[in-house]
Amino acid sequence: MSFLSRKLLSLPHIRIENCRAMGWAAVCQMTVTNKVKENYEQAKKLIESAAGKGAEMVFLPEAFDFIGTNSQETRQLAEDLQGNTITNFRELAVKNKVWLSLGGFHLKSNESDEKLSNCHVIISSSGDLVSTYNKAHLFDVEIPGKFRLKESDYVNRGEKICDPIDTPIGKLGLSICYDLRFPELSLSLRKRGAQILTFPSAFTVPTGMAHWKPLLQARAIESQCYVIAAAQTGKHNDKRSSYGHAMIVDPWGAVVTECREGINFALAEIDLDYLNKIRREMPVMEQRREDLYGNIQSVNTEQIEPIPADDWIFKFGPATVYGHSVVHRTNSSLLFVNKKPVVPGHSLVAPLRGVIRLTDLSTEETSDLFNLVKQTEKMLMKNYNTNSCTISIQDGPLAGQSIPHLHVHLLPRKENDFNRNDDIYSELEKHDKVETGWRDEQTMAQEAKEFRKSWKQTFG
Repeated sequence: MSFLSRKLLSLPHIRIENCRAMGWAAVCQMTVTNKVKENYEQAKKLIESAAGKGAEMVFLPEAFDFIGTNSQETRQLAEDLQGNTITNFRELAVKNKVWLSLGGFHLKSNESDEKLSNCHVIISSSGDLVSTYNKAHLFDVEIPGKFRLKESDYVNRGEKICDPIDTPIGKLGLSICYDLRFPELSLSLRKRGAQILTFPSAFTVPTGMAHWKPLLQARAIESQCYVIAAAQTGKHNDKRSSYGHAMIVDPWGAVVTECREGINFALAEIDLDYLNKIRREMPVMEQRREDLYGNIQSVNTEQIEPIPADDWIFKFGPATVYGHSVVHRTNSSLLFVNKKPVVPGHSLVAPLRGVIRLTDLSTEETSDLFNLVKQTEKMLMKNYNTNSCTISIQDGPLAGQSIPHLHVHLLPRKENDFNRNDDIYSELEKHDKVETGWRDEQTMAQEAKEFRKSWKQTFG
């Protein structure tokens, strides 16, 4: 009987004979050093062996490429995504017909940047770069006289949560090592559709002994996802050692498989039918009381969706908004310039979905809408050199709503822009009911272009 079969049979709630698996995953354990070629050969053997045992996706740990002896050496050894390391792994994926999760690549984005990115790279079995994720939470720990490891000394913090990606074993949400300690990230990935969370790691020995397994089980239980955690193990150099214990945890929190000591891998079936059964029988995501403690909503500081093409059309009630009038777009909201502004800079934010009233929005849409409102206010006040902005929603016909599509007015304010400050509300009520004063598309497109430039200057 194989090691994996013994592990599965030891878990009473898993019935192998009735298991309807979606795919096999291999979780790997490595001991890398600063010798890049030797590390590659180590990974190559693990991938070939795992593929030979039926793995459809192979997971390598954080720093699979190398662990430097100091930050200077780390910068020297780093590559970009077109370098030899990623090229070699793309060829390995094709040759072995497996998907690869490369858990933490030392990414050199450009020569002028002194810092790197800790980048999780996903490669398909056809050798395509499917997704990349830069580590959001950096391991910065210093205990005077005992221990110091500050990742931020040489790594740039990631600023984006990646949407889960489709793989042969299920929808995969990407994280790296220290991200494991922040449940908000896992819950956000689950809300975006993740069925599997992966935490490629290089945990230190003291933190690994204390927290590695309970943290992995906690993330699996609270998100009701499979958790796949490849790991570094053993001594890398005189200053650094890793805990190991790479494992796969199921959505019930049970450890399905775990690596033995040393360089090796372990296989497990990822059963999405079992996952869905757990979610049906204990629907914790539907029972969350976000009215009490808020909504877990992942908001990326970089643009989530590209600016649409000029001929793109947004149906704003009976009106039409073209792509050239759009300033910013998120997953569910849109910022665009106004065809008939009350004051210079008067802009509109609306949900992409054609809802009429504020109460028609979902919790996630509400959060997304008002986050975009907040960002828009910041951009407009900076652009118009003011510290004030009128924000208004005409929610319903008795409130003055003339377009049956929920929208938020943002009007940057200047000293003495109205005789009486509150006159702005009467102007809002009647401004679009007068036939004259409407702007042409070219004027709107030019303003949107200027605002997009201001947005980039404000948020990067």
